[in-house]
Amino acid sequence: MPEDAPDKPHYLGHRERLREKFLEQGAEALADYEIIELLLTLARPRIDCKPIAKALLKQFGSLPGVMAAHPDALRKVDDVGDGTIVALKLVQAVAQRMLKREVLDKPVLDSWNKVLDYCHSVMAHQREEQLRLFFLDGRNALVADEMQSRGTVNHTPLYVREVVKRALELGASALIMAHNHPTWPFLITLDHASTA
Repeated sequence: MPEDAPDKPHYLGHRERLREKFLEQGAEALADYEIIELLLTLARPRIDCKPIAKALLKQFGSLPGVMAAHPDALRKVDDVGDGTIVALKLVQAVAQRMLKREVLDKPVLDSWNKVLDYCHSVMAHQREEQLRLFFLDGRNALVADEMQSRGTVNHTPLYVREVVKRALELGASALIMAHNHPTWPFLITLDHASTA
């Protein structure tokens, strides 16, 4: 190559190096922005995704914050369109479904950590308070997982009559109530009650 020839852009081959790093060393070897960047390369094959990944992390503060962000909030970040939003929300949906499967048809009370993990995945980064109910059968297996109410940033109503009515409709023997606190995004409150 002649000495006066322009250097190749620094980003040429970057995707391949990032993929190789992931395949050889695993996700633990990647920074959060690299995980987002690698994910976005699948949705945006002809664009440098590193600036978008860094902008998303700056805007939402963390990888979980990016994944849980509302599509309208994601659209406000420069160069984020439907392809990027679908990629992010699809990964979130897959993660939540996997965590939910860890809870379904299993003894919930023997696995509080799995219940907490699932609650964190669906509630921890929400902008408003939610009250989620887990209805259990006599073996403490999950009968239904339902959101009972959605409120404001610091309040959500609890309608005891509606909770009891739904428990009776489902034939539930017990229930777990989960409640999030948007001002403390990692605080989830769990309470267990028997309907007997």
